[in-house]
Amino acid sequence: MTNYLDFEKPLAEIEGKAEELRAMARQSEGMDIEAEASALDKKAADMLVALYKELTPWRKCQVARHPDRPHCSDYIKALFSEYTPLAGDRNFADDAAVMGGLARFDGKPVMVIGHEKGNDTKGRIKHNFGMARPEGYRKAVRLIEMAGKFGLPVVTLIDTAGAYPGKGAEERGQSEAIARSTEACLQAGVPLISIIIGEGGSGGAVAFATGDRVAMLEHSIYSVITPEGCASILWKDAEKMREAAEALRLTAKDLTQLGVVDRVIKEPLGGAHRDKAATLEAVRVALEEMLKELDGKAGKALIASRRKKYLDLGSKGLAA
Repeated sequence: MTNYLDFEKPLAEIEGKAEELRAMARQSEGMDIEAEASALDKKAADMLVALYKELTPWRKCQVARHPDRPHCSDYIKALFSEYTPLAGDRNFADDAAVMGGLARFDGKPVMVIGHEKGNDTKGRIKHNFGMARPEGYRKAVRLIEMAGKFGLPVVTLIDTAGAYPGKGAEERGQSEAIARSTEACLQAGVPLISIIIGEGGSGGAVAFATGDRVAMLEHSIYSVITPEGCASILWKDAEKMREAAEALRLTAKDLTQLGVVDRVIKEPLGGAHRDKAATLEAVRVALEEMLKELDGKAGKALIASRRKKYLDLGSKGLAA
């Protein structure tokens, strides 16, 4: 069953009517409704194209947060083989919001790390909706350093509204852990590829996304704060999230123009949740190409070019 977003309600009505007609035909032999159902299918297809032709930034946020989008665990299962999860930060605990471990991509060993939101209520609670605590970022640091020791490329999959803002997380050094994770990304002497698969929120995302190559799915978002959080701070009204989404320039198109993102991975019509297999394949192809681009580069050269990449961000705007 398709979970429709608010702006997709007219589409839901048309697709629902087509399904009702077909259900009636299944119950009544000899009832011919295919012409009417096909006409509704055509109308629905045209509406889907129209809805997704020019999504507003706020609608992009809604698509990026769709509960049926492929999550980190889906990508690991589909794209990597011999995945061996590694747990714990060797200091406090394991954080289920962050998955990570050794795996093979196209037969070659890699380290894969990502935020996991969970696919149902129980899973979302277990994974804390993808919001990592300090131990999650410290686990990531451990795995990135391990990858550097053994010369393994690192692949990070970002999908979080932000780091967990709870009292316990702050007491255990949330900001320091995020900073250390960002530092580990910058200092990794191996290729580091980051892909934003849903939400890329705040420092919680940057801590995983400071890579040699940063890619975004077409309808994913990447911003310093959620639109609701931004609206609450600037206008004292979370309901102004649409205006905030416009101002934040959080879409893949905007971030490519700003030089923050290197590659946009096209999604199937209607978003990644409508055709998970096609989305997974598109990410596989993009990841393969990005790994080839970085293959054979020395560690010092990678660190130097990565450092320059992030120091240069915004330089065009400053010069203007």
